Amino acid sequence: MGRISDNIIEINQHIPQGVQLVAVSKTKPISDIEEAYTIGQRVFGENKVQEMEDKFRALPKDIEWHLIGHLQSNKVKYIAPFVAMIHAVDSEQLLRIIDKEGVKNNRVIDCLIQIHIAQEDSKFGFSEMEALDFFQSNNSKQYNHVCIRGLMGMATFTNDNQQIRLEFKSLKRLFDSIKTTSMSEADSFNQLSMGMSGDYQIGIEEGSTLVRVGSAIFGDRH
Repeated sequence: MGRISDNIIEINQHIPQGVQLVAVSKTKPISDIEEAYTIGQRVFGENKVQEMEDKFRALPKDIEWHLIGHLQSNKVKYIAPFVAMIHAVDSEQLLRIIDKEGVKNNRVIDCLIQIHIAQEDSKFGFSEMEALDFFQSNNSKQYNHVCIRGLMGMATFTNDNQQIRLEFKSLKRLFDSIKTTSMSEADSFNQLSMGMSGDYQIGIEEGSTLVRVGSAIFGDRH
């Protein structure tokens, strides 16, 4: 086995049952994904639509492709036929467009609502108040070709693990609040995506069900 395989085995030993590893393969060659696939990894994350399209065409069709980066509304149509989950829905406008593309492709597209929990302004997402308003207004239930599976958030890029933990805790509190009120009858609202290579263990400790791990599997991006 190679380095990538070894890394996936090592990471999986530290991920509890009920938490899914999304192997973030952005910028990585097909051969790297094939190595991960060979030992059973089936969920991969990309942040560029064109790159994900190219890899979808080249690789086995039982792979689940997750779009994890900021998604421009005019690019939704390219991934709507096959994407397994869109992690970063950061506006109602984007949600409406995903729903329309779901209609065209006769499929329901799983999505996560992105919440802005970091201190950096460069990160996208609903504020906590905007998210509460969105779910309480029942706007989340007007889409027939979108399934809102949960929430996603990215912590501040910092070495301060306590700050990261507090940001993840705030996202888990918001998730629990929505889950027990507006989405209490939606069994499918059960996913919380938080944690990347540097902080996925904190994410898991704070309740993450999806961890997006790239460099810890494939090595640093160039």
